[in-house]
Amino acid sequence: MQAIQSTFDDLGTSLADVTFVVVDLETTGGAPAECGITEIGAVKVRGGEHLGEFQTLVDPGEPIPAFISVLTGITDGMVRDAPRIETALPAFLEFAAGSVLVAHNAGFDIGFLKAAAARTGTAWPGFAVLDTLQLARQLVVRDEAPNHRLGSLAQVFGATTTPDHRALHDARATVDVLHGLIERVGNLGVRTLEELASYSSRVTPTQRRKRFLADPLPHAPGVYLFKDGNGRVLYVGTSRDIRTRVRSYFTASEQRSRMAEMVRLAQAVHPVVCQTPLEAQVRELRLIDEHKPRFNRRSKDGRKTMWVKLTSERFPRLSIVKQVRDDDAHYIGPFRSRLTAQSAIDAVHEVVPLRQCTGRLSGRSSACALADMGRCGAPCTGAQSEGDYAIVVADCAAIFSGNARPGSDLLRARLEELASAERFEDAARVRDRFLQLVRGAARAQRLAPLTRSPEIVAARRADHGGWELVSIRHGRLAGTTVSPRGADPMVYVRTLQATAEVVAPPTPDRPSALVEETELLLRWLEAPGVRIVELDGTWTCPVGGAGAVRHELEPAVAAARDVVGFDHDVPAAGRRPGPRPAGPRRTEPAVVATAKVSP
Repeated sequence: MQAIQSTFDDLGTSLADVTFVVVDLETTGGAPAECGITEIGAVKVRGGEHLGEFQTLVDPGEPIPAFISVLTGITDGMVRDAPRIETALPAFLEFAAGSVLVAHNAGFDIGFLKAAAARTGTAWPGFAVLDTLQLARQLVVRDEAPNHRLGSLAQVFGATTTPDHRALHDARATVDVLHGLIERVGNLGVRTLEELASYSSRVTPTQRRKRFLADPLPHAPGVYLFKDGNGRVLYVGTSRDIRTRVRSYFTASEQRSRMAEMVRLAQAVHPVVCQTPLEAQVRELRLIDEHKPRFNRRSKDGRKTMWVKLTSERFPRLSIVKQVRDDDAHYIGPFRSRLTAQSAIDAVHEVVPLRQCTGRLSGRSSACALADMGRCGAPCTGAQSEGDYAIVVADCAAIFSGNARPGSDLLRARLEELASAERFEDAARVRDRFLQLVRGAARAQRLAPLTRSPEIVAARRADHGGWELVSIRHGRLAGTTVSPRGADPMVYVRTLQATAEVVAPPTPDRPSALVEETELLLRWLEAPGVRIVELDGTWTCPVGGAGAVRHELEPAVAAARDVVGFDHDVPAAGRRPGPRPAGPRRTEPAVVATAKVSP
């Protein structure tokens, strides 16, 4: 596999090997869009060695203000025969090519250079930039210098050149400041450009001292486990580049306070190299479920899934359960919380007059308030026969198992009823509850065929040109591999099938995989570019199922929230301010995959 180097840390470039070009400008004013450059000065250094200098006056094409001439000593007469920026800028860019630009208050100097490049049509190379002002604010305290101006820092670090508002002189002074700052951070364990660029005093010395934990890790996709001195797993993460990601925990790029505590306790990092990013994501889920790491938030509620059950008793009702059983009942889900599951139940009760009582039906003489409101047929009093009630149950079962259109029609009728009564808040609440219902039903309808299929082999083009091959058995990742560029992928498919994990069909007491894993695999299968290679089973999705209704309802809900600028999620306590973007409108046709397709 071809390595992809996206950062200086990937290159393994130490500070001693980095070429710095320290630059300073003199200008006619402070606004890059309105003012011009009058002088460019730069010094090139690497590993403390002086490699060269660049200096030129620049004709700004406008008079130099008098107070600028007093400050810098540069007059109109001095720049009259100097090159224009159209000539000076390309010469400077050639001098600085392949280096890291350094400036004191870099936003000013780099801003002027970029503005000049834009005005002259010169391509900006996209230099990495280091600001000695920002770094000095982290390292130089007020007891050493009254401020962080270049002149004050030059005195602190004993610069051999006194800054005097001439570009080359100031650049030389900045070189000495840069070397002094690098020496200070070196004493704190900073050795690479990435660490220097992200240096912050917010990162504790303990975090910096433990950067060596990342040194033996591979530049490869996979999972990493932080462990304490007793071998207990503290945290599990995943990355396309394990070493680069782990190193970030010891720099300012890691802002989470709980991660600082985790790093303080960590004594080792264990890598698990994976063939593909999908395998890494699945392994992360499994390891979190296995070890319950204290610093992974998902470890606290990974298995807390709820299902809504339409019971199989004589007069069925809805209930929230934690497990799907092998009975004649209908289930939808999973839901991530009891609140969302209850919202789905409330949505059903808005459009289908199921009984809501939980006790045994004993032939009571009086009905409850719901019957008086027309929201229940009162089977508890004998007012509704078992046959009549079965028709109501069938409407609910259709939403659960395949045909959500009748329920959607009932929803529209209910919303029109509420809107005609100007009960708009109630209408929004009913609509959002119904959305929770169809989301849960869609998950159940999409996941069930996957868990029933003994094997699905799928493929997707890898970044390097080969194929990522995946074997999924009963909703569990059974194996994955990568075929090289130009090789026959079917050879690797056969090897994958022969060596993949044997997965038994799921039972209510022993599911084949975590629900979260199956959902992850389903999202991967539905991603653009994924091809089904072989399918043992039948993978279907009903045309009029909950998924189709969900994709019709979600854009409407998002659009309505955009109009009112508020999110009417249920419950009211969970509302979030601000609009949501509407998603693309899609339909969900029936899919029955039976053919073998070679990638």
